[in-house]
Amino acid sequence: MAAALFSPALQATAIFPSTWYESKRSSPSKLAGSILSKGRRKDLESLRVSVATEPRVTVPWQSVETEGDGDGKLAAWTSIRRERWEGELVVEGEIPLWLNGTYIRNGPGLWNIEDYNFRHLFDGYATIVRLHFDHGRLFFGHRQIQSEAYKAAMKNKRVCYREFSEVPRPDSFLSYVGELASLFSGASLTDNANTGVIKLADGRVVCLTETIKGSIQIDPHTLETIGKFEYTDDLGGLIHSAHPIVTETEFLTLLPDLVRPGYTVARMEPGTNERKVIGRVNCRGGPAPGWVHSFPVTEHYVVVPEMPLRYCAQNLLRAEPTPLYKFEWHPESGSYVHVMCKASGKVVASVEVPHYVTFHFINAYEERDEEGRVTSIIADCCEHNADTTILDKLRLQNLRSFSGQDVLPDARVGRFRIPLDGSPVGELEAALDPDEHGRGMDMCSINQAYLGKKYRYAYACGAQRPCNFPNTLTKIDLVKKKAKNWHDEGGVPSEPFFVARPGATVEDDGVAISMVSAKNGEGYALVLDGSTFEEIARAKFPYGLPYGLHGCWIPKNAS
Repeated sequence: MAAALFSPALQATAIFPSTWYESKRSSPSKLAGSILSKGRRKDLESLRVSVATEPRVTVPWQSVETEGDGDGKLAAWTSIRRERWEGELVVEGEIPLWLNGTYIRNGPGLWNIEDYNFRHLFDGYATIVRLHFDHGRLFFGHRQIQSEAYKAAMKNKRVCYREFSEVPRPDSFLSYVGELASLFSGASLTDNANTGVIKLADGRVVCLTETIKGSIQIDPHTLETIGKFEYTDDLGGLIHSAHPIVTETEFLTLLPDLVRPGYTVARMEPGTNERKVIGRVNCRGGPAPGWVHSFPVTEHYVVVPEMPLRYCAQNLLRAEPTPLYKFEWHPESGSYVHVMCKASGKVVASVEVPHYVTFHFINAYEERDEEGRVTSIIADCCEHNADTTILDKLRLQNLRSFSGQDVLPDARVGRFRIPLDGSPVGELEAALDPDEHGRGMDMCSINQAYLGKKYRYAYACGAQRPCNFPNTLTKIDLVKKKAKNWHDEGGVPSEPFFVARPGATVEDDGVAISMVSAKNGEGYALVLDGSTFEEIARAKFPYGLPYGLHGCWIPKNAS
């Protein structure tokens, strides 16, 4: 199969392999239009001819056996077939003509080196996927990010840097001692930027993970790796939040301090690589800061979470992972939420809350009294009912061996209420009945115009049970406390990313974009109406893609 995959005939038609575009959908959804106009088909056929006579060069690499491509197995949890691919997809339905720009999604896409298979979803080497929308047409491509970790693994045929659960295998005791020394300096930590991707206000596009060195700039048009995104300040540290807050005026991030447990809140202005300190939050409990994969902001405040799932240097040193990997659960240390003023860096609230576990915050906003004074902060997150087992459920072995039993831990929209009157205790409760979205909740997005402001809608992945992983897309209405759910039986959709219609005045006027691994081993891009949450378009991929994590939107005229 691998030999056939890179045959000259296939490379010659790599841009438009017509046999891959025959849609064989087992459960058609409602579509807003016809499949393709005759004129569009004629255009595509003409373009296929020109491409066949002047084929674009594709780059073969080591063959990777991948489940899928019609064999009835999900491609979501298997390695990407090849290092790169690009071409136009045939669209079923109608993509709104106003949707012009590029959606870029990042995620772990290569989970093996030759015969050695990785353990965990988060270990995989980063695969960038690009969906370029152009007046109803859709162009697709993907690349591997050329991190030092990835290049070293390909060259040496083994893991050379410390990934989420994978570690280099030392040849001798002396090499083990040397590896530990490089760990403390950060040299052995991975730069595998496989988690998120952001567009800075100055147009640069950067892929991120939780190690600071894993900040890598890419070209959003070609997906080529440009190089390291080097911070020019002297803040130091080895890790940061994988999800900074990025707007047209600033870049905000959290830097956990493992030596003096706490968090530095920093800001970076557009056009620079220099982070400047806003302030510091000292931890109130535990031997180390709590994990800060993400955090929310309001118009005037930064919300700093401190959960009892805390970083653990001891676990970081282990050659074999524990059930909590780089973390430890310290319920006795308490759970807290801190609020810092953006302007002054002063901590204006620090409250204890019920125990919680969250990867992703959704949004936050300020509540005001009748006289306009801020009385409290509302912060919403995808909360896993303080259940840490979600981390171990993401082992690839668990994801690949679904037996029909309902093993996905419950999750909800957790809503924090943090009073600003000096009270020592805050609230945490479900923002709506979790059964509305199948007691599954993660991988969220909102209309970015409502970032830090009072909002109504969130888009996320939910669950139709039984399942072992979120398998639906859900639109949450936080006012009516209801959810609309989209489901393709046996499929696994990635994060629904909301893109607002230009000029929209209604919060849900736009579309949600996702990529789906279908149960037949194939995959497709999906566009849902942001208001009705009904499918309006889809486009089949040339082959099934691995599951991806987070994305960003680059408008057509953005640099």
